[in-house]
Amino acid sequence: MSRKIFPFILIALSFLSISEKELRAANTSWLHNGVTAHRGNSSEFPENTLPAFKSGIELGADWLELDVLRTRDGEIVVIHDHSTRRVAKADLKVADSTYKELAALDVAYRFRKDHKLTLEQCPKATIPRLEDVLRLVMKQKKTRVSIQPKVDCVADVVRIIKRIKAEPWIGFNDGALPLMTQAAQMLPTAKIFWDRFYSNIDSDIRTAKSRGFHSIVMHENDVTKEKIEKIHAAGLESGVWTVNDPTKMRRFLKMGLFRFYTDKPEVLLRIKGRQ
Repeated sequence: MSRKIFPFILIALSFLSISEKELRAANTSWLHNGVTAHRGNSSEFPENTLPAFKSGIELGADWLELDVLRTRDGEIVVIHDHSTRRVAKADLKVADSTYKELAALDVAYRFRKDHKLTLEQCPKATIPRLEDVLRLVMKQKKTRVSIQPKVDCVADVVRIIKRIKAEPWIGFNDGALPLMTQAAQMLPTAKIFWDRFYSNIDSDIRTAKSRGFHSIVMHENDVTKEKIEKIHAAGLESGVWTVNDPTKMRRFLKMGLFRFYTDKPEVLLRIKGRQ
């Protein structure tokens, strides 16, 4: 398992007020390969940690995906579950804990144990704040980050984004229509990836178009060629979550599907490179 971290290019941006036109002008260097590193490169590094996000950037995924929750003291932190039980040795509820309490935990614990790694092979990792991840991503101009709010915290997230002027790097994804609508309204420059479980595709397309969403991301068991074609005909991007099986990746690519959320971005990039 490689742990080599390549240097990043620091791009200094001073957007005081970012218009749609300005954002398009700034977007000329973004990657566009349809590979969303789900919680970072989470097959090789502990999910939703800075090493996983660094690796996703280095591999060349065009988007990173992450999950956010709010702590008891109001910090927006990057973690999927509402408690730490699945990833750490200790079981703390995020909403009932301070950031200091959460940051003391080793959230690489379960990953290390499941992969039979030593502490040297997989060092301690901590729960990052959203701002920590955004500042990492803002050091380069190829990969962007899609934020999934696991609670009603969109307003808090947008305040952080605007304070550090991270708008050009930002997208949102979730299945909750109210949260995605709020994100689109509060941050009009953000790409909105609307996650669907079992979709009425015609109705979903109408909703996505009316709300200004960018993409419809289907569950892997709900993907059909007809749905993909309808999404594309409507001028939207098609996507699927979360696919790690190379056989499924190839099958969906043959059907014309573009975006994949995957824990194995390196595998998908390799497959796409052979097309």
